[in-house]
Amino acid sequence: MIYVLIFVICFGASVVGAICGIGGGVIIKPLLDAFHIMDVETISFLSGCTVLSMTTYSVIKSKVAGSREVELRTGLPLALGAAVGGLLGKWMFSYVRSLSADKEKVGAVQAICLLVVTLGTLLYTIWKNKIKTHQVQSLVLCVCIGVFLGVLSSFLGIGGGPINLVVFYFFFSMSTKAAAENSLYVIFISQLASLIQTLVTGSVPEFAVALLALMVAGGIAGGICGRSVNKGLKEESVEKLFIGLMVVLIGINLYNIYLFL
Repeated sequence: MIYVLIFVICFGASVVGAICGIGGGVIIKPLLDAFHIMDVETISFLSGCTVLSMTTYSVIKSKVAGSREVELRTGLPLALGAAVGGLLGKWMFSYVRSLSADKEKVGAVQAICLLVVTLGTLLYTIWKNKIKTHQVQSLVLCVCIGVFLGVLSSFLGIGGGPINLVVFYFFFSMSTKAAAENSLYVIFISQLASLIQTLVTGSVPEFAVALLALMVAGGIAGGICGRSVNKGLKEESVEKLFIGLMVVLIGINLYNIYLFL
């Protein structure tokens, strides 16, 4: 029964993640935390693997389809910065974990940070039409922005998240769908770097291989369905789905803060 629940969460999160460009980990991580199925370290790792599987499919599918939504001039330095940020985020997670023998405290810190990020994203999305956007061209600034995104996604164990879209809206004046495509590309690079670091340093937590396979399958299946649904949706519909998701996530993170503290 637990495995069925986990598959449903991964599949559903990946469908929404592929549509909105947030990877799905921002849903998987707090939901699994709320159900208290595994410790926070294992959830972070498995959530990251699930997001990586979904974004790998999405990026390859976009490449094969000849999509030009990903602007490599800014997308590549952003992705490289995110890869570096992903490594820094992993280090930060390990450091925070070492500060207390109680692993629940790490979950509380992650939940609080994710709540702040989600709330800020919701407010920006609601008022974005009144906020002046920019068109960043500087490669150095793109790398710095990528590092910031990578640190957040890796530390929080969400593999990306809503903050990506806000960054693409504000700094690059992208449309909702273009921001989603570029976000998935950046998430793919940062999660790949994070996984490689985990494997090289031998810091992979213990888990059932069958569970990983199930979550990855849910991620890929969700990515396939999400991309299919995204094609038929208007920009306004994607944005409404995104706002609704942020409201739900705020509630889940408030519950998790109560749970861990």
